[in-house]
Amino acid sequence: MTLRINGEDRRINSDPDTPLAYVLRDELGLKGTRIGCGLEQCGACAALVDGEAVLTCSTPAAVFEGREIVTVEGVSALPEGRRVQDAFVAQAAAQCGYCTAGLVVAVTALARAGAAPDREAIKQALAPHLCRCGSHPRVLAAAEEALS
Repeated sequence: MTLRINGEDRRINSDPDTPLAYVLRDELGLKGTRIGCGLEQCGACAALVDGEAVLTCSTPAAVFEGREIVTVEGVSALPEGRRVQDAFVAQAAAQCGYCTAGLVVAVTALARAGAAPDREAIKQALAPHLCRCGSHPRVLAAAEEALS
């Protein structure tokens, strides 16, 4: 199986039923994609797939064949992604940092959509992402900065 990840075609040796997050981390060494719950309920495993934030910790890698996957490691190559990362730094939007990669991916997807969402739309887009450290106000501030 071949997957297109961060602009490169990568030959994957893992079983096609292996969840994409595990392939990214274990086979390809892309450790930015986190595995929090393993049930696609916390958002730490988000990657951009064809420009949309998609949770990847339980969906088989084979589902992503033929699609464009961008991990948090590849986000900085996107103009929107760089802007989002800069806003997260400026707003100190990470505390422990475990959820940050998924949040950056989700806000980058919003930025790539081209709309200027209001605070409620941002909250809705980030609803699948859990932050146990309480960085929500800074994450919202970073998202608003990056999307304005």
